[in-house]
Amino acid sequence: QKSYKFTLRLIYETVRLTANVIRAQSIQCRNLKIKARSGNRAMLASDTLQTFGKTKQSGCVPEHEPRKAINCNKNLPRLCIFTCELFDGVQTCVYIWFLFQAYVSDYNIFLKPNATAAEAIQVTHNGKKNEILNGIPDWVYEEEVFAANGALWWSSTGKYLAYAEFNDTEVQKVEFSWFGAEQYPQTVALPYPKAGTALTKVKLFIVDATNPSLRSQVFAPTSVASSDHILCSVTWVTDERVAVQWLSRKQNYALTQIYDYDGRGWIENKTGWIGHYMPMPLFFTEDNLSFYKIMSDAKGYKHIHYIKDGKATPITSGKWEVISIKKLTKDAINEHKGIPIERNLYKVLIGNTTSPTECLTCERYRDRCLYNSAYFSVNASYYRMECYGPGLPLYTVMDNKEVAVLEDNKDLEPFEKNLSFLLPATKYFWYEMMLPPNFKKNKKYPLLIDVYGGPCSQSVEFRFKLNWGTYLASSLGIIVASFDGRGSGYQGDEILHSIYRRLGTFEVEDQIAAVRKFIDMGFIDKDRIAIWGWSYGGYVASMALGAGSGLFKCGIAGAPVSKWEYYDAVYTERYMGKPSDNSEFYQNSSVTSRAENFKSVDYLLVHGTADDNVHFQQAAQISKALVDKQVDFEAMWYTDNSHTFRGSSFHHIYIHMSHFLKKCLINPK
Repeated sequence: QKSYKFTLRLIYETVRLTANVIRAQSIQCRNLKIKARSGNRAMLASDTLQTFGKTKQSGCVPEHEPRKAINCNKNLPRLCIFTCELFDGVQTCVYIWFLFQAYVSDYNIFLKPNATAAEAIQVTHNGKKNEILNGIPDWVYEEEVFAANGALWWSSTGKYLAYAEFNDTEVQKVEFSWFGAEQYPQTVALPYPKAGTALTKVKLFIVDATNPSLRSQVFAPTSVASSDHILCSVTWVTDERVAVQWLSRKQNYALTQIYDYDGRGWIENKTGWIGHYMPMPLFFTEDNLSFYKIMSDAKGYKHIHYIKDGKATPITSGKWEVISIKKLTKDAINEHKGIPIERNLYKVLIGNTTSPTECLTCERYRDRCLYNSAYFSVNASYYRMECYGPGLPLYTVMDNKEVAVLEDNKDLEPFEKNLSFLLPATKYFWYEMMLPPNFKKNKKYPLLIDVYGGPCSQSVEFRFKLNWGTYLASSLGIIVASFDGRGSGYQGDEILHSIYRRLGTFEVEDQIAAVRKFIDMGFIDKDRIAIWGWSYGGYVASMALGAGSGLFKCGIAGAPVSKWEYYDAVYTERYMGKPSDNSEFYQNSSVTSRAENFKSVDYLLVHGTADDNVHFQQAAQISKALVDKQVDFEAMWYTDNSHTFRGSSFHHIYIHMSHFLKKCLINPK
């Protein structure tokens, strides 16, 4: 089934000559999907602002057709060739690093000694669809672990190439029909480990690019290798030192292990450190042994820690959370800090120097930019400042001052009025409300709860938004509100971990409690309240509708989970454990067990038949349970659609959902 095949993320390096020094610049391309795009677009990461073609804003490389190349420097031969094409029905993508080229074809890895060499050396020979995958992750690793389509890691100079091998021979397959236009539908089979079943087995190898016959396996430490485990990340420290993060299947035990090359193979260095949270990226110091990492402190807040000789020393502290380390330089770390719905960029001096934390964004465009991020050049000489709201988005290039404005959206008019503040009764939890034009407090409005609610999620943010809710508020006069309750992120572990081993409880109860608070504000019509969500949001919406609270008149669930036993093992067991160890909460957390309560609400169930993430099986089981209880409901199946709708299906579903809400909230019977 060609239209369903895997995708790869293309990564290549440009090389430029500056003052007789060759400097490598990392470039990461957008995902390329079969039959979805003929070319790709790359973002420049450089300490010198460069422009390609006619594109001047943000240093973007223009679109290119397959087989076209960029010559970064006329003195260097075609080092920037990049392509991702189908050869004999097999998708082949190219990764280039300096003079070496690596690519994955038909689930095997190939190397070329230089980018223009005619023949490639085959490194692996055991690749086979749905069984052994080399250099590219299987479904569960791509979705839940790496959040990326590649599993190849070059060392700093390109001497060594690390890669992962994924073995799915013991993983059960999920099958679904692809209807297409043929006389008979095809059957798609996909290895998919569900909660409590066999996991993907993973191995890590390192190959010498100058002599590909020299290949060594990097073994997981005994403490995790003795049972099911997960490979989390691979970080090259030097050309002969690599740091690997391993995780137990329960995902409550993590280990960062450093390996050194001893001339024969890769052996464990004694400087390992054990953690107890889903591993975050590592940022190594100049000694190539100690590093910085975000982890929970003693009070349960995520902060930067300095790790050396197995000891973790906190660098930041307080009742707030660091979101990410953006860049480690010789004298500073940059990180985010602030109240949950804000994002700011900070600088903190490290090493022997101590100084107050400096905010780089707090006073810039204060009314407009409360949610910020940044993208740094290789040496952090420049960074792209990204302001996402609540005002119009703004993108600038910075060093110590503003160098250039990339996009200020000055031609756009503000279109919405956000009301975002703390709930009076629950000071830690946040909500956001989109109000109709000409809002009057003495008038009663219909309310739609827009929910996601998954672990560590955040729906309430100081970001500029233009979405379906904007249409509902501006055209139909519906107030659209979101609320972050227990289980949401960036407010400390106490709130985050409150739903551990009990999904479908507090995060659902808090949405219901928020509705009661909204009614108390005086401008909500208590007889016209709806809830909707997609994926985990569809699950929370369904659980809230099935709670029998009497608050909701109707609701929409898009691609919802119905029972956690049907979802993938890595995600589900991270929050619920195995079904055999937590059977009571697995049973109580199902939508199907609440089918009887759906008799008092109007329910629209939406799902794509080719959803490889939340399988159509989930919606089918909800439908079956509702029919068994003689519940009248609406359902809309989208043939051959995956978890994310596109094209005509995308337009159709939002028109259909709008009509559903009109019947429920605007023109009720």
